[in-house]
Amino acid sequence: MTTTALNPAAVPSSPFYSQAIEVRDAGRLVFVSGQVGMTPEGTVLEGIEAQAAQAVGNLDAVLGEAGLTPADLVKLTIYLTDPADVEPFVGAVAGTLTDPPPATTMLIVNALASPELRVEIEAVAAR
Repeated sequence: MTTTALNPAAVPSSPFYSQAIEVRDAGRLVFVSGQVGMTPEGTVLEGIEAQAAQAVGNLDAVLGEAGLTPADLVKLTIYLTDPADVEPFVGAVAGTLTDPPPATTMLIVNALASPELRVEIEAVAAR
């Protein structure tokens, strides 16, 4: 499988996401349900930084179960419940981004499945 980041000069660029990822010759696609800042024991962590790190850790665990790594991510959808959490979220997950980063959409929503949750990350991986 090969992937190519598509970042045309005619649209804004970002170091945090690619405008598109072209996937060729993918043998497998894995669609990952939204991962949140909750430990395996069911504890919701305090603060956006801790929740973001846990959500990424949960995503990595699901990818690992499928025999994949973050380098196989082609699409992320990130849901935050507070616009003030954008910068702290980006800071908390910046070291986990691959190069090139996957195509990414970030949305601010009114709420997630539980009131204490502040972030949820859905993903698509291909190999």
